[in-house]
Amino acid sequence: MRDPIPSPVSGAYRAVWRWHFYAGLLVMPVLMLMALTGAIYLFRAEIEDAVYRPLAEVRPAATTTSPDRWAAAARVAGGGEVASVLMPDRPDRAVRFTVRRPDESQVFVFVDPSDAQTTGVAPAGGVTETVKRIHSLEIVGRWGNLLVEVVAGWAMILVATGVFLWWPRRRVAGVVTVRARAGRPFWRDLHAVTGLYAGAVIFFLAFTGMPWSGVWGDAILGQMRASGIGRPATPPAASPWEHAQHKADEPGGVGWTMEGATMATPAHHAAPSLERVVDTANRSALARPWLISVPASPDLAWAVARQPTRVEDTRTLYVDGVTGDVRADIRYRQFGWGAKAFEWGIATHQGTQYGAINRWVMLSGCVAVWLLAISGLVMWWRRRPSGGLGAPAAPPGPRVRAAVLGIVIPFSIIYPLTGLSLLAAILIDRTAAAIRRRFAISERTAP
Repeated sequence: MRDPIPSPVSGAYRAVWRWHFYAGLLVMPVLMLMALTGAIYLFRAEIEDAVYRPLAEVRPAATTTSPDRWAAAARVAGGGEVASVLMPDRPDRAVRFTVRRPDESQVFVFVDPSDAQTTGVAPAGGVTETVKRIHSLEIVGRWGNLLVEVVAGWAMILVATGVFLWWPRRRVAGVVTVRARAGRPFWRDLHAVTGLYAGAVIFFLAFTGMPWSGVWGDAILGQMRASGIGRPATPPAASPWEHAQHKADEPGGVGWTMEGATMATPAHHAAPSLERVVDTANRSALARPWLISVPASPDLAWAVARQPTRVEDTRTLYVDGVTGDVRADIRYRQFGWGAKAFEWGIATHQGTQYGAINRWVMLSGCVAVWLLAISGLVMWWRRRPSGGLGAPAAPPGPRVRAAVLGIVIPFSIIYPLTGLSLLAAILIDRTAAAIRRRFAISERTAP
């Protein structure tokens, strides 16, 4: 997207430019959607507080009633069974229950802990859950999750090819500064300089989003569990980890590493009690807020997970709901190095690990995606030929192929779905080129 440059690198430059063009054409619309929803989700805490404040605000009280009374009130108001309980870290906020109804829908029920009175009922998830589902493309089902992996892989290829195109060649203007003039050079420089300053953030966001992907993320998670660099071993006195056979995301709030990890408890004749679980968490000095996941089966432990902003503060208790005994006390330092790295990446991706500066840096990456997309679109519009797509020509030669393959092949190996999409793109490109050659020959030989 820079002025033509002299050989011997002009062929390689044009070839990389061609793939940069096609990568942007294919994934930029989805990437823009993900950047927009990701930017909104960075302010999840503020959005949820504003939305639920009328329902959740209560008068602070010195004493509280029994948590079992809270649960009973939530079941009645929600018309179902309690799935989880969010204990707030502020005395002027109600306890939030997630209640699962017989039709599998869920609602939030807010209960004043001082008198066990219901203060409000709302659909579970709300705005931020919708934003999250759009961001992860869950709204289109399983295929959406696979598409996320493809888009994230191509986003990293876009950054890598963009660095190749940006690399300074005997000038500074348009490389680290935007030239102060209008027209296509201005948009070209804006595109290049935005990519320079935000490329690393965009690459980081794409890479740290991969743990949520359906193929690569699940494969890496399984490998980490098997190799001992992920989920910690269970305490000697506890039963081994069991993968949840009900909801895949239960217990909730425990993070990527412990997702789906359940623990059996000894058989009891008595019923479990939320009050015993809350008392145990308080005695264990578990800092609030924490999320209590009510197990789907009575022979499983209740998970009480702190909801931290920094991964170093991660802590989850597995509590026997009948006796209140702690079956396991899992902390961040017990994770394998692989799990620590990915949990850190996820927290930084979500803008919580390093406070406000972390969030604003991630927001800058989301804004940069839109700037890059708009400037790229304007450049294409200004140079497009009439009746054509305007893709850069593909020059032949081994040097050209080496330049392109040297950038895209590593990503294709690491991320299989990206590799498959690359093969599909090459097949389409060559088929289109063969069709164009055939038409050209037909036109020349026509009488």
